[in-house]
Amino acid sequence: MAATSNQHAQLSDSTTYEEARNSAAAYLQSRLQAKDEVTDEAFEIPVVDLSPSFSSSLADRQAVADQIRKACTTSGFFYISNHGVPESARDGILHQAERFMHDLPLEKKEELHLKNNKFGLGWEPSEYTSIAGDREEKEVFNFAYEAALDRTGGDGLYRNLDGSTESSNMWPREEDLAGFYEAVKEYYGAALDLARHLFRLFALSLYLPETYFDSMTTHPGGIARLLYYPPPKNPLPNHLSNEEQIGLGAHSDYECFTILLTSTTPGLEILKPSGHWHIASHLPGAFIVNVADFLMRWTNGLYKSTVHRVVNRSSEPRYSVPFFFSVNYDTVIETLPMCVKEGEESTWKPIRAGEYILERLNATTAYGAGFKERGE
Repeated sequence: MAATSNQHAQLSDSTTYEEARNSAAAYLQSRLQAKDEVTDEAFEIPVVDLSPSFSSSLADRQAVADQIRKACTTSGFFYISNHGVPESARDGILHQAERFMHDLPLEKKEELHLKNNKFGLGWEPSEYTSIAGDREEKEVFNFAYEAALDRTGGDGLYRNLDGSTESSNMWPREEDLAGFYEAVKEYYGAALDLARHLFRLFALSLYLPETYFDSMTTHPGGIARLLYYPPPKNPLPNHLSNEEQIGLGAHSDYECFTILLTSTTPGLEILKPSGHWHIASHLPGAFIVNVADFLMRWTNGLYKSTVHRVVNRSSEPRYSVPFFFSVNYDTVIETLPMCVKEGEESTWKPIRAGEYILERLNATTAYGAGFKERGE
């Protein structure tokens, strides 16, 4: 549930830090340990048609929520179709990803380098960060929520990951990449609307009031990334060895859930219960949604924050735009009472949303240095 200011003040800083560093690492390692005795016969990434979720009928919306619940308790991933984000916005943001990576001169990118930003926003050159210690081949532009991107206009209370209020995004100048910001704004606004709609479905999926999470998403965290994965130097088989080129190492996402848009080139691989990897197909017009750490913690592990990675096995470049949707960063994430059996304690300790994400980000920077240190 959302915490009061007193609850927030009483939560130990060290608890959030330990959960972000040690517990998250332990969870990842436990999931990466192969379980060959487990079969994957029931493993699937279902397609959820969102059309009925826009109905005025609660029964129609609940039916969609029930499909989401099934996906969240099994694979932790699902596709969504008929989601309402226009094709023009989807194609537009992928085009801007390509423009940023290939049309913006290197000296202009250097001005936006994330070493100048304590929240990890801006341009990230290849191999600058590593999630799992792998040699990662990718180039990234990171940006976060700001009121100008929110079609509601926001509530004026947005805070950065550490609670500060200064503007954190770094954007290319209009004269350097004309039309970039407006295209980002069009897509981000539509994706944010979709995320808030999905959160209502997540609430219904947990048999909570549909508006349960509304007050927690009035100035939400929402980091988005424009990602470019170059073709591998050598063709890759459909299985990995340690020597092969990783686009993005094995990890779970930090926030509530992720909405992923991709180009036609596949690359997302999902860890199955057996410890083997499932290559996610590209489904035209659809997004891929996955459960992240906050929903897993809220539900005491009922909803799976599934481990995944990115490997470009094709001869074509891959572009993707993940939107990591969070709650307001001043929210405390604490297991829902309904998800804890009487007389038992939750597996997960309460954490502060913003600080948890910041510590997880700090752990990914190459050579062990965090964004806060590199940003000074």
